[in-house]
Amino acid sequence: MVLVAALIAVMLSQQHDQRRRAPQGQDPVAARERRDADTPEALAELFRQAQLPPCPNADSAPGTRELAGITLECSGAPVAVGPVLAGRQVVLNLWAYWCGPCADELPAMAELQRRAGDKLTVVTVHQDENEAAGLAKLAELHVRLPMIQDGARRIAAALKSPNVMPTTILIRADGSVARVLPRSFTSADEIGAEVEQALGVRF
Repeated sequence: MVLVAALIAVMLSQQHDQRRRAPQGQDPVAARERRDADTPEALAELFRQAQLPPCPNADSAPGTRELAGITLECSGAPVAVGPVLAGRQVVLNLWAYWCGPCADELPAMAELQRRAGDKLTVVTVHQDENEAAGLAKLAELHVRLPMIQDGARRIAAALKSPNVMPTTILIRADGSVARVLPRSFTSADEIGAEVEQALGVRF
């Protein structure tokens, strides 16, 4: 019994260490959408500082089948993810506040949206339960893009995205997934080349 208890203690310690020392760009899947501390009242000032635009209005076009039934918060408001992304060319950027390559890439995503205008919709998906830290990071970077809060990583699971961050997912207007890109980008030009090839969007 003593040996079994010792083995259990070692295993628990190893799991804790793995969470603390997760490789850059990766982290164990979170179990919930957000922390209990991240109430609307607690986040109000961060939302004011971040100045995030809302998610697009829901479209009647068929959305991505895998996202049907998933409701999450986008820029502070609950949305049905499938209808919100339907009927438009979409760049989904999966990231987390602690991910260094994500922070390097996000300004390029914002520049991509600026150049593309209404030809393309760029939406960020924050994949950590610490919503406050995600908002603070976007405010720090001056990135003004819609942010879906997805601490439980439901979108990534539905779209079979690898557990790597950042990952960019390109979705066609008909809801089909054109490309899953588990890598970081250094410029809007670099992302734009992938978008043009996969979605046919030129800007």
